[in-house]
Amino acid sequence: MILDELKKNYIPRHVAVIMDGNGRWAELHGNDRIFGHTQGVDAVRSVVEGAGESGVEYLTLYAFSTENWDRPKDEVNALMSLLVHAIVQETDNLNEKNVKMLAIGNLASLPPDVQLKLSEAVQSTSSNTGLNLILALSYSGRWEILEAVKKIVCKAKNGEVSENQINENMFASHLSTVGIPDPELLIRTSGEYRISNFLLWQIAYSEFYFTPILWPDFRKENLFEAIGDFQRRERRFGKTSEQIRS
Repeated sequence: MILDELKKNYIPRHVAVIMDGNGRWAELHGNDRIFGHTQGVDAVRSVVEGAGESGVEYLTLYAFSTENWDRPKDEVNALMSLLVHAIVQETDNLNEKNVKMLAIGNLASLPPDVQLKLSEAVQSTSSNTGLNLILALSYSGRWEILEAVKKIVCKAKNGEVSENQINENMFASHLSTVGIPDPELLIRTSGEYRISNFLLWQIAYSEFYFTPILWPDFRKENLFEAIGDFQRRERRFGKTSEQIRS
C-alpha cells in the first residue's frame, strides 16, 4: 500500500511494533544471527520514516526485552555493541527528520556505554517536535507493572496515597509510559502470534496486526498496509456496532 491510499483523518496516534525475525532471516541467508540484527536497522530506519510521513505521533519499538538477557552471551554482547553503533549513527538523521527519541525499560541494567549514548541521543533530540520514537530496552510488561505496584505501595506506606485514590488513571501514571497515549495499533512481524510480555497494560484495546514478513524485510510500505488494515476495522471498546454508528 502507498501513503496516498491512507485516510489522513484516521491515522493511529500510537503504533507499537514487536520487531521479530532477525535471527531466522539471517539463517535463511546463510549468516549468523547478529547479521540479521544488523540488517534490521535498515527496517527501523524505513519504518521511522514511514511513521513520520503518515502522521503517526508515537512509535514504540520493542528493541530488547528483559528475557533477551538469557540469550547466548556472545549474541547479547553483539546486540549491545550494535545498539550503541545504531544510536550514534542515527542521531543526526533523527534530528534532520525532527524525531524525538525516548526510552522505556530497566535502563539501569544496560551496559554503561549504552546508557551514555542513549542519554546523549535522548538529550540531542529532546527539542524535536515531530514523531516520538520510543525504544523499549531491557523492558517487559510484567516488570513495568511490578515497578508501578512497588511505587504505589511505597507511597501508601508514607501516607501519600489512600486505597480509594488508586484507580486506572492513577496506576497508569506510575508506568514508564506516563504521558504517552496507549497504542491503537500493535504490529508483530515474522508470523508469530504472541505478545511476548510487551506493553501488557497499555494494549488492552489495541488492534493487533500480525504479518509473516521477517523484520529485516519490513519497510514503510508494510507499515502503511498495517495502518490501512487498522482503518478498515470497527473499534467498539465494549459497545455494540449500533452504538458506535449512532
